[in-house]
Amino acid sequence: MVLFVLLVFYQTKLFAQGNGIAGINEATQMITSYFDPATKLIYAIGAVVGLIGGVKVYNKFTSGDPDTSKTAASWFGACIFLIVSASILRSFFL
Repeated sequence: MVLFVLLVFYQTKLFAQGNGIAGINEATQMITSYFDPATKLIYAIGAVVGLIGGVKVYNKFTSGDPDTSKTAASWFGACIFLIVSASILRSFFL
C-alpha cells in the first residue's frame, strides 16, 4: 500500500512539472510578443519628445536666452536615451 501511494505521488509530481514548464514557455512567448509594439511605442514617444524639445529650443533661441545650448543638449540627450534604452531592452530580452 505504501509503495502504491509513493508511486502515485511520484507520477503526480512528474505530470505537474510538465504543466509548469508548458505554462512558463507560454508566458515567455506572450511577453516576448509585446516587445515589438513596445519598441515602436518608445520610438514614437521619442519622436514626440524630440519635436517638443525642438520647439522649446527654437523659442529659447529666438528670444535670445543664453541658456539655449544647455536646453538643446538636455532634450537631445533625452531623445537618445529613449532610443538607446528601447534598443538595449529589446536586444537584452530577445
